[in-house]
Amino acid sequence: MKLSGAEILIRCLKEQGIDTVFGYPGGCVLDIYDAIYRDGTLRHILTAHEQGAAHAADGYARATGRTGVVIATSGPGATNLVTGIATAYMDSVPLVAITGNVTVSNLGRDSFQEVDIAGITMPVTKHNYIVKDIKNLAATIREAFYIAGAGRKGPVLIDIPKNIQTETCEFEGADPAPYSPRPVAAEALAAAAEAIRKAKRPVILAGGGCIGSEAAQNLFAFAKKIQAPVCSTLMGLGAYPASDGQFLGMIGMHGSDAAAKTFRRADAVIACGMRFSDRVAGDRVKFHEGKTILQFDIDAAEIDKNVPADLSVMADVNEILKTLLPLLEQADRKEWLKEAAAYKEYEEANTDKSLPAYRILTALHKYVDADTRVATDVGQHQMWAAQYCKFEKPRTFISSGGLGTMGFGMGAAIGACVGSKKRTVLVTGDGSFHMDLNELCTAVSQKLPLVILLMDNNTLGMVRQWQTLFYGKRYSQTTLDRKTDYVKLAEAFGAKGLVIAKEADIAPALREAFACDGPVLVDCKIGIDDKVLPMIPPGKSFDSIITKI
Repeated sequence: MKLSGAEILIRCLKEQGIDTVFGYPGGCVLDIYDAIYRDGTLRHILTAHEQGAAHAADGYARATGRTGVVIATSGPGATNLVTGIATAYMDSVPLVAITGNVTVSNLGRDSFQEVDIAGITMPVTKHNYIVKDIKNLAATIREAFYIAGAGRKGPVLIDIPKNIQTETCEFEGADPAPYSPRPVAAEALAAAAEAIRKAKRPVILAGGGCIGSEAAQNLFAFAKKIQAPVCSTLMGLGAYPASDGQFLGMIGMHGSDAAAKTFRRADAVIACGMRFSDRVAGDRVKFHEGKTILQFDIDAAEIDKNVPADLSVMADVNEILKTLLPLLEQADRKEWLKEAAAYKEYEEANTDKSLPAYRILTALHKYVDADTRVATDVGQHQMWAAQYCKFEKPRTFISSGGLGTMGFGMGAAIGACVGSKKRTVLVTGDGSFHMDLNELCTAVSQKLPLVILLMDNNTLGMVRQWQTLFYGKRYSQTTLDRKTDYVKLAEAFGAKGLVIAKEADIAPALREAFACDGPVLVDCKIGIDDKVLPMIPPGKSFDSIITKI
């Protein structure tokens, strides 16, 4: 049958199982939006800004494991997607961004709202395309979805000029191309098994790759079989249940003291789907000292990139763990687990429970379940959420790790809420929230059950914390001194507004917030000098951990 390019796009999206897209219309995507209207089966979420749409598609993908889709027009519409695309790229999130552009004949002529979005996004996409012949459109869309979801996942951009959307050609449907993970090298696997057997004090570091590869079940079985404590990177939270006795929490700059102490004592590190970023490894030379490093990762570029690996296995981490398990005998490392548990018990006994953030986020447990998605922006509140919220399942912690994008939270929470079809919690700060509060109108218009916990300290808290430690308390441009009334703001958007000003307000405010059907913003008053602890100074080793300021 003959279809227009815009109609082919809609047919191909539906072939890929896409039922929800996020976006914002404009002149160079009018034909696509007309095709969406005429089709009538795709759910389109209209956001307040294209960046919010990109973050929403990202949050949707993180929450569901499915590829997120965002649509924007040419020029500023396309460039507004860039931060969202880069955020997805840094965290290996499957995303397909579809942009319109001027007609092929007008490309390169500085036409109205023309921009080379493929050139701009080349460094932050797995691949991108400019479709200049309608006969290539369907194949390009199918290939884009395959690339986004295969191997190490990530964003792909398709730029579709306006004339390609209106031209017609013959269309034949096709099923999505199946993805087969590469086989795990038997020799490398045998060497890894032998190294694990020899280790006296191994520790597992679980990264975001464990979530992307759906490896949670095999990761749990692996930890139990080798009897090793488990630490998580920020992006790996939820890959291993926080309630299990072998889990020590997050590792890295703001990781748990128990994880740092256990790591120092370990003689072998088994890195599963993580890339040893500077926020995890710190002083990379000292990170490696006295330890055998085993790295399991799907991406050859990550092997030896940041920390040299003594032994590596390059494949999908779920496939590695699945094929490694039968090669291992049941280990007995009770004394090692007992030592790690002692560090955890000591930390829990000495955690500062007076912090308002601690009180609020631990009280949250009464109102959420193991499937509740918790999204964050970036800053102190992000680390408090990572430390105090207990994540039992994959895809329940939605946060920007690699790029650290302030303004990520509202869009991501909207996408996670749409994708999970469940009440979602956003933990944000007043600095981040001012960057994306316009998306509150999207949450209201979609009638989403979204609870926003805004940690309100009238400062850029994480930057202030660094200024306290390293800049002689010279608080240059970090005190916000804004007069925003968040309750009135929420009400102006059509949401519910509540305040937590003291400890006695916590329970009734949360009870009321979770009883509401639509969006609720809770203004949580906290101290301007509340700190995220422990903290490892940048570039330092785990020996330099700061537990008091």
